[in-house]
Amino acid sequence: MHYASPPGIGGVEVTIAHQARILADIGYAVRVVSGVGGDFDPQVKSIINPLLSSSHPEVLAVQAELAKGQVTDAYHALVGQINDVLRTMLDGVDVCIAHNVPTLHKNLPLTTALADYVASTSTRLVAYCHDLAWTNPQYQAELHEGEPWDKLRQAWPDVRYATISTMRQQELAELLGVSPASISIVTGGVDPAQFLRWTPTAGYLVKKLGLMDADGILLLPARLTRRKNIELGLRVLAAVREQSGADFRLLVTGPPGPHNPSNHAYLSQLLQLREELGLDAAAHFLYREGTDPQTPLELDDDTIADCYQLADALCFPSTQEGFGIPVLEAGLSGIPVFCSDLPPLRQSGGDEAIYFDPLRDSPEQIAAQIVATLNASSTYRLRVRVRQQYRWETIIQKSLIPLIEE
Repeated sequence: MHYASPPGIGGVEVTIAHQARILADIGYAVRVVSGVGGDFDPQVKSIINPLLSSSHPEVLAVQAELAKGQVTDAYHALVGQINDVLRTMLDGVDVCIAHNVPTLHKNLPLTTALADYVASTSTRLVAYCHDLAWTNPQYQAELHEGEPWDKLRQAWPDVRYATISTMRQQELAELLGVSPASISIVTGGVDPAQFLRWTPTAGYLVKKLGLMDADGILLLPARLTRRKNIELGLRVLAAVREQSGADFRLLVTGPPGPHNPSNHAYLSQLLQLREELGLDAAAHFLYREGTDPQTPLELDDDTIADCYQLADALCFPSTQEGFGIPVLEAGLSGIPVFCSDLPPLRQSGGDEAIYFDPLRDSPEQIAAQIVATLNASSTYRLRVRVRQQYRWETIIQKSLIPLIEE
């Protein structure tokens, strides 16, 4: 519930859209009720009544009176109308997640009607408080002592409060006179696939391989030919995982090279080495990850670009190169480059890449460079924290569903 809902654009509306879609995907029967909005997902029922908005003429007229401290018959009449509306809109609802209505004054008749409704029915209320009227200096002139304004700063009986940050949790606890521990934190989030505009193939690979939960992703963009030295990439991955104690992955993008029949034998050797190193769940040969095991997965250019966006570093252990386009692509993508010390790669990477001898340096030496560089990078640490902790589906699974099922 909110004054407005998707497809309208705003912080709360975006939150509602993601929460509703993901809860529906999981299997919940979800309806969105608001004063302004419309259908935005075939799995989600949207119910709109203008009396729930902050801009309906009757609401605006009553709000103008309330701003002057006047509680009139028009206010009580509107509360009654909205109460009747809620009994229809929320019929059969087990849990109502009300965004801002219990703590913001944008439609005080709705706030009062909602409080009356939850006090007289079995519907449980989660008061999800993004904004607080009583703690915002901007709103003080519109607030007055007594009812209905006090409802915005009182803890409603048997209502579960949640807010979006530790700061808001403390602020709300002081306002309501309750323990901060009694207020849950359900943060905002991001949708990586939407924000980064992944191709459907990239989204499929991320989900299948669980890449968003990885602690580090190394990219090796190459066809499977011996000069690409992919076995060193596997050994480096094993050493990185050992040294870091973390779930690092390696993405090898290409299929066996088409011009040499022995490349398929090379693939078999790589798969055997992957098994020997215990990397079956960590080293991913993407062309083998299609929906049909018998059909190779060919990555288009857009999906390859997505792989660079997903990766935390380029690992390019080739023993022969004519130039070094992957180094340029990694630079454009803003990820560190670890590559063989070959003249063409020096030309591409300049002084900004980190080089190693692919024939003489041990995997452990190369891994140590990778681990040290990434550990020192605040960009890498933030990227991993965001993808692991601030995806919408993660937030909803860990923070919102426990409130619904409480």
